[in-house]
Amino acid sequence: MKLPRRKFLHLVAGAAALPVLTCFVWAQAYPARPVRIIVGAPPGGAFDILARLIGQWLSERLRQPFIVENRPGAGTNIGTEAVVKAAPDGYTLLVFDASPAINTNLYDNLNFVFLRDIAPIASIVRSPLIMVVNPAIPAKTVPEFIAYAKANPGRINMASTGNGATPHVTGELFKMMAGVDMVHVPYRGAAPAITDLLSGQVQVLFISPLVSIEHIKTGKLRALAVTSATRWDEFPELPTVAEFVPGYESSIWFGIGAPRNTSTEIVDKLNAEINASHVVSDRIIERYPRRSQLWCECRAKLLF
Repeated sequence: MKLPRRKFLHLVAGAAALPVLTCFVWAQAYPARPVRIIVGAPPGGAFDILARLIGQWLSERLRQPFIVENRPGAGTNIGTEAVVKAAPDGYTLLVFDASPAINTNLYDNLNFVFLRDIAPIASIVRSPLIMVVNPAIPAKTVPEFIAYAKANPGRINMASTGNGATPHVTGELFKMMAGVDMVHVPYRGAAPAITDLLSGQVQVLFISPLVSIEHIKTGKLRALAVTSATRWDEFPELPTVAEFVPGYESSIWFGIGAPRNTSTEIVDKLNAEINASHVVSDRIIERYPRRSQLWCECRAKLLF
């Protein structure tokens, strides 16, 4: 049978459009089942808290469970590699911080290249770390702490959430720029580090506000400064480390990504939903006075 030219062209055009249409329909239906959010850190830290808050937000918006799965170890490399090896279908996501950038310089034989193998979806939050000490330390300011540390070289234990983690690098930068000698004590995550700081086993920690703010408010820990270049809006009365150690700056940031080759439709959909949380928070901040209870609850829930 001879196929008319016009009908043939219509069939060809339809066949060419089918993959695009299929991707569009697939993205429209996404997610059709639960989604895993991999966290390369143990439960209880800023990583874990943030992932669960984002997971709750996405679950409510997209009507499917977004389940946090902790894969700690090797400075978040184990969790990252699990996502790199996952199918690029949008059902395995990764919450990450600056660790991939740090790990590039710490590990020689990584099985992935982060910038190549993880497709960025959205930036989630950026904040300073807080320099906190056990109240048994007599120092109440950064200059007093530096003087105390210099008078007691090698006798102050500085905790971190693990070798090469942002709190570790932040603390090492402080040691170098302030000229103090402290003993680094790495932990497997923020929860055990905070526990030992509270008990006095270690004396100082640079840590996310997410896991330290309540202990500061109750007086169980003493905040000396924030690590950002300028004072933090949430604690404007708290000075920066840079006010006493010129040029010092460090901050922690989090993002969310997916395996490379994840469709742009799915990436765009997740990006839009995560960015919507910024909009909701901003509207509440505009409507209600800063420091109001509702404003604080909104910031605590959405982290923006």
